[in-house]
Amino acid sequence: MESKGAGIAKETSTFDLHALAGRFPDSAETMLLDMRLTDEAAASSRLFRIYRPVPAHFHKTCDEYLQVISGRGTFVVAGGEPIELGPGQLLFFRRNVVHSIPKVVEAPLVVFSVDTPRRDPADVHFVNPADGTATSFIRTIEPY
Repeated sequence: MESKGAGIAKETSTFDLHALAGRFPDSAETMLLDMRLTDEAAASSRLFRIYRPVPAHFHKTCDEYLQVISGRGTFVVAGGEPIELGPGQLLFFRRNVVHSIPKVVEAPLVVFSVDTPRRDPADVHFVNPADGTATSFIRTIEPY
């Protein structure tokens, strides 16, 4: 069963992540396009497509779980060595941990994210402020 209707999931919903990933356009003006699937105080979940390298940034209010749905990308977390992740691989890091995606190895790079607790869309802080703002970084689109 798939959730229908615009907006955020209600009491219960089922999401076909691969079908939703197919709704992302081939290009975007922002680094990411984001579909917010759930938005609860305890956690929010999103599906997003990465269109170009994402500079080092962090989130002040939440821990983040990232699972690659399609494509491949290079991720750097806490200044560590770059790691290449692909479908089915999960990456976790805590709030305030600097992370980046310096390379899209194989497109489309689509990632499912769970943020605990909920991440406000404005909670994106670039290490180098010249790299952008939450508004220039990501644009939210409706899942349906």
